[in-house]
Amino acid sequence: MTDAAAHGKAQTHAHPRAHAPARASDPLLPPGLLHGDRRAVARTISCIEQGAPEAAALRAALAPHLGRAHVVGITGAPGAGKSTLVHALLGELLARGQRIGVVAVDPSSPLSGGAVLGDRVRMGEHGAHADVFIRSVASRGHLGGLSPGTRAIVDVLDAAGFDTVIVETVGTGQSEVEILRVADTRIVVCPPGLGDEVQASKAGILEIADLLVVSKADLPGAEATVRHLREMLQLRAQPAAAAWKVPVLSVSAGTPAGAAAQGVAALAETTLEHGRHGGHGRRLHADAKSAAAAARVFRLAASDPFISITGITCQRGGPGEAEVRLHLRAEHLNFNGSCHGGVIFALADTAFGLASNSHGTVAAGIDAHITYQQAARAGDTLMAHAREVSRSRKLAVYRVDVTRADGRAISSFTGTVYLTSEHHP
Repeated sequence: MTDAAAHGKAQTHAHPRAHAPARASDPLLPPGLLHGDRRAVARTISCIEQGAPEAAALRAALAPHLGRAHVVGITGAPGAGKSTLVHALLGELLARGQRIGVVAVDPSSPLSGGAVLGDRVRMGEHGAHADVFIRSVASRGHLGGLSPGTRAIVDVLDAAGFDTVIVETVGTGQSEVEILRVADTRIVVCPPGLGDEVQASKAGILEIADLLVVSKADLPGAEATVRHLREMLQLRAQPAAAAWKVPVLSVSAGTPAGAAAQGVAALAETTLEHGRHGGHGRRLHADAKSAAAAARVFRLAASDPFISITGITCQRGGPGEAEVRLHLRAEHLNFNGSCHGGVIFALADTAFGLASNSHGTVAAGIDAHITYQQAARAGDTLMAHAREVSRSRKLAVYRVDVTRADGRAISSFTGTVYLTSEHHP
């Protein structure tokens, strides 16, 4: 669909913001972006995705215009029917007068590295609607179900005035819950017959859900899956004062061949209700949380005399993440002239300790395992990057990768901590 055609078609659709005060232009942003101009939106996204020289300035200029859109994350196992569900949900939201942006994270092509554009095809006629903007992006091997640029695209669509921004993740597993940091409302899609009855009892992706949706409700086993999920919610401890009770909805989104959809209207209304309940801009609050965690990591590093004695320096931190560096000197070497294994362990353990304590509560290490890939020598600079792999109420697991400055792997470390109720000062 051409942009000219989009403009012509747009005149036939009422926008929910039509009577809202006009948004002022921002000289630091492309003309028309804040008013939803499709060309401006597409150009801005491409500029940020490609890492153009002005990308950082653009992202900074977007910041004052964020927080209005309701960001809805749809995630679940491969084959759960996420794209078909998004297509049906688009129809419901359009019927309610909304403008919708969609970020569809597709698997990467093994040949080009780009997105395999299956989602855009499955969304059918809605992809050409004047009030819908769809961007397909490649995961490029990024873990967590999203792509490295997903957050930036969401910000552009938010600033452009879209009412709802839907983020569809690539098929995810139990621990790939990055959508937690982006979406205001998280919908987890659980198809019948794929083992969700067993997975329901485990920590992971089901625990992040604001809405649980059993897709393909016309198939055998759907009612049993609904029952198991509801039992899981009853068994799993939830705060007594929790105002939002996670619903389990049964949905059959229909097919392009014309099969009737069931439960989609209820899903749309429940999704909007959660947005009204929880508010918008969760990812912006997460930014403040990230800044607080980073400050805590640096503060903990500065207060640790062992870090200072060994020459380790803290480079960056965040929630469940830390990176430290050590420039190897003669005193770090063993009798063979290579870096002492204990020094590498100390570097990895430092990153592990900082990352696991970044959330503000005291984390006590209870298990660690390290492997060594190759030797390091005096003059080398080693980096240890720790990241949180999984987290429950009492335990968290971390992985630490130790590399040389040129990126060559030196060591791998995994550690488990017990999460106490004690808080850092």
